[in-house]
Amino acid sequence: MTIEHIQGHTTHARRGQLKNAFRYGVDFVLTDLSEQDTRLAVLSRNRFNLWSVWDHNHGGVRGDGSGVSWFKDVLLERGFPVENARLLLLTQPSFLWFHFNPVSFWIALIDDQPCAFVAEVNSTFGHRHCYFCAHEDFRPIAAADQLHAQKLMHVSPFQKVAGGYRFNFGFDKDEVRIRIAYEDGDQGVIATLFGPRRVASNGSLIWAAVRRPFGAARVVALIHWQAAILWAKRAPFLKKQPAPETLLSDNTPASAQNQ
Repeated sequence: MTIEHIQGHTTHARRGQLKNAFRYGVDFVLTDLSEQDTRLAVLSRNRFNLWSVWDHNHGGVRGDGSGVSWFKDVLLERGFPVENARLLLLTQPSFLWFHFNPVSFWIALIDDQPCAFVAEVNSTFGHRHCYFCAHEDFRPIAAADQLHAQKLMHVSPFQKVAGGYRFNFGFDKDEVRIRIAYEDGDQGVIATLFGPRRVASNGSLIWAAVRRPFGAARVVALIHWQAAILWAKRAPFLKKQPAPETLLSDNTPASAQNQ
């Protein structure tokens, strides 16, 4: 597969009485983690470069991952027809020596349609939890479909480990459009990621480094900047919570939601 460069945007909007919202440009790559794309001099797999994708950063325990083989095992354990699937990773690559990714997505495609995905969520506290999402019969996930999951990891010091997520996963040949609604009563956050799918080039990746310098370090700086804004607005601040007991959890089946 040719590596794609998703030059997109992310938005976050806080729900509840205390309002806060922002929108930032972001750079993701979409890859199947196969052999390195030799067209690209500035993006490498498992090797230092301007931009890099490292297997150990994805798929499994944070910092000690096994890449796409982990995702394949997750799918096989759930009876997913892996032999008919293409397995992709949507992630923000490391910039020079620095890596941090609030969320990456493992995607299983059948006939170019998403039929399962894992949201690989990382916190600034050093924790990771992964949310497996699919319909019970593994039929294609449409953009309008809502997949529910219980929140199990402390992500923000301004939100409790309570409530749950509603995922909308839009993925077609032209664009990525993901919506995650975290809800805890009347509190929560709505987060989106959207952008066109384009073939990555050395020019687009160099321009990304110029337009949005420092890559993942910029992401961490923006996270702390928004935290400072919420602190100034006197949002309730929670101390670091324990790490989740499990690495992976499954979405709530539709049959259980209706009971």
